[in-house]
Amino acid sequence: MADPAVVKEIGNALKQMRLNVNLSQEQLAKKSGLDRTTISRIESGRAATLLSLVQILRALDKLNIMNIFVQEPEISPIKLLKLQEKKRQRAYHHKSKETGNNK
Repeated sequence: MADPAVVKEIGNALKQMRLNVNLSQEQLAKKSGLDRTTISRIESGRAATLLSLVQILRALDKLNIMNIFVQEPEISPIKLLKLQEKKRQRAYHHKSKETGNNK
């Protein structure tokens, strides 16, 4: 899919999210802190800033969509093995030393 088509799909998805919560473009604009024309441009598939996208998603309570971009750090197999070796395998009882009184 070409880049402009992807942008258009994102705009359509945002429009559908807005309609699903029964908000007008004007209401979403006020809630997101953007101008209504910005909302209209984004929904029609014209480019927008990432900040505008984040503001719209936050206003729609859909910011969790951005979690797809958060990647958990991967642990290499060697490091994982070393971590497993360091885990305690059993309890250890410390022997107390006898002090002074030899009978």
